[in-house]
Amino acid sequence: MADSSFDIVSKVERQEVDNALNQAAKEISQRYDFKGVGASISWSGDKILMEANSEDRVKAVLDVFQSKLIKRGISLKALDAGEPQLSGKEYKIFASIEEGISQENAKKVAKIIRDEGPKGVKAQVQGDELRVSSKSRDDLQAVIALLKGKDFDFAVQFVNYR
Repeated sequence: MADSSFDIVSKVERQEVDNALNQAAKEISQRYDFKGVGASISWSGDKILMEANSEDRVKAVLDVFQSKLIKRGISLKALDAGEPQLSGKEYKIFASIEEGISQENAKKVAKIIRDEGPKGVKAQVQGDELRVSSKSRDDLQAVIALLKGKDFDFAVQFVNYR
């Protein structure tokens, strides 16, 4: 019988991020506390640019965006937001969406699977994802449960379970 397997990935649906950004922009344009402070949120190339005329207002824009991401089911671990920077009279925050599991993070996950997971489970790094395989599907389910219980500093999803 062939081995069963699944992949551990860190991917974000770009369309969902775009929807969250549009919802946040709409809320910012309508909310009373953002009137007259020049608050805005938009794409700037691959990054997300948030602007306002005070540091606390630009942090509030980030907060609105984060709440929209949560409602759309996107982990905040995928959002890498910088600190507010003064640019002329505006404060700006640049944020990016992190995708893919780095080699060092993939090695950490593989080590956890080797050390704490069931015997006979193999983990292989394949580019920016990790393939986990075993003869027993129950062992794979145990690995998924083990990894869901861990708190990584990056978002993980489990795909291609077969």
